[in-house]
Amino acid sequence: MEFVSSLVPSAHVVAGGATRQESVAAALAAVPAEFEIILVHDAARALTPPSLIEAVAAAVREGQEAVIPALAVVDTIKRVDEQGRVTATVDRAQLRAIQTPQGFRRGLLVKAHAAAADSHTDDAGMVEQLGAVVHTVPGHPHAFKITTPLDLVIAQALLEAGQCE
Repeated sequence: MEFVSSLVPSAHVVAGGATRQESVAAALAAVPAEFEIILVHDAARALTPPSLIEAVAAAVREGQEAVIPALAVVDTIKRVDEQGRVTATVDRAQLRAIQTPQGFRRGLLVKAHAAAADSHTDDAGMVEQLGAVVHTVPGHPHAFKITTPLDLVIAQALLEAGQCE
């Protein structure tokens, strides 16, 4: 992969917002206009392999406007009401667990943020709300979120075993 040195900016710290959505919007506003492909990544996914980042970027470079990494859901999923009663078993065949980085053509992501009327847990959700197509690439098991003590133990074990790219 080749980078044009004049397009590689120095690092800039951008103050985050009260929500993930506000933080991404602030960062997006700070990215120089010449960057047409934007990748949004969760810091909690610290073991995401570079190959996954490149796969998302490559799919956007090759013409997709929005791309997210996805893993098949392996657990049985139940819909549950407010009282904790199971109301349905969801068919997992079409379900995917979504990871980051999520990749977008800049114009589409800017438009999605401007149009977002409610809170979203990811940028692809805002893009979907515009009616744009979001494509997937295969995710990677190491791109899991490190948010619980067990996640940290798993991450440490992977690192100690030399299992990360």
